[in-house]
Amino acid sequence: MISAVVLAAGAATRFGRTKQVEKLRGKPLAQHAVDAAAGAGVDEIIVVLGHDAELVSSTVRLPSSARAVVNREHSNGMASSLAVGLRALDDRSDAAVVLLADQPGIRSDHVAALVRFYGDTPAPIVRIRFRDAPGPALFARSVWPEVEALTGDTGARVLLDAQPERVRWVALDEDAPRDVDMPKDLDEA
Repeated sequence: MISAVVLAAGAATRFGRTKQVEKLRGKPLAQHAVDAAAGAGVDEIIVVLGHDAELVSSTVRLPSSARAVVNREHSNGMASSLAVGLRALDDRSDAAVVLLADQPGIRSDHVAALVRFYGDTPAPIVRIRFRDAPGPALFARSVWPEVEALTGDTGARVLLDAQPERVRWVALDEDAPRDVDMPKDLDEA
């Protein structure tokens, strides 16, 4: 069983308002990550909400394989949301793809590439390498305790950087999709 965790709990302080609900190509920003996971055919999707949880929950449409959980401590940083998401996964889950609600350019074929690679070459961590930057990652259950122990706003990047030998890369010959951090990024996306 392969799962996905969509991190949509942040306060979007740089953006200036709840960016997860801002529309891009006719749907809320967070919906793009949910749709990418669903389109890849993962077995379950956990959407981690926090800041403006009720608003985000009322805006994002979840497929039948998905459910939302709330990180009451989202102000402690992304790592706390990641831990909440991993703890909410089904006990049968072997691995989880982690997606960010502010990366609308991540597509279902990106998620599917991670899942396929993991199926062919089980590794503790599988990560996309775009031409110009790294992308989303998949974490095997064996590393979840380490991920759950992280703190702050760095997410799992600290773990990825500290132990690069544990990461297997899926190289994609395309530029990394743009993150939406500021209102101008939404306009450019």
